[in-house]
Amino acid sequence: MLAETRRDAEDFLAHKRLALVGLSRNPKDFSRYLYDELRRRGYDVVPVNPNVAEVDGAHYFARLQDVTPPVEGALVMTAADQSERVVHDCAEAGINRVWLHRGAGQGSVSPAAVGFCKERGMRLVAGYCPYMFLPKASFFHRLHGFFRKLGKNGG
Repeated sequence: MLAETRRDAEDFLAHKRLALVGLSRNPKDFSRYLYDELRRRGYDVVPVNPNVAEVDGAHYFARLQDVTPPVEGALVMTAADQSERVVHDCAEAGINRVWLHRGAGQGSVSPAAVGFCKERGMRLVAGYCPYMFLPKASFFHRLHGFFRKLGKNGG
């Protein structure tokens, strides 16, 4: 794992008002587990999904540009083919910290989204799961992070 990635991940997680783009309405979806964990840790997590109005009393926003008050970062958990649109929305909403989630497979990481973020000078974490950087995460997530450090890759 590159030192720059670790710094960007720690910077992202140091901010407490975050959007989670692509949060599922399915309570068994991984995005919901991460949403609940971040909230349990004191984050003000704003759900963003244009296909959902409300789940469990939480109001979902259709677009990042609609979120008020604004967020400090966007955790993107959409399919990779949607992530370029999302990072454009981030730029339009003035969000300069972006995390393109990847657990297994491609996740939200797309060359177009990564390129756009880099061109705009956005702080970007591409290809990691936040659990790998959260203090006192489960053994599985710490082990995953350890192997990523050994491999020094972003994918």
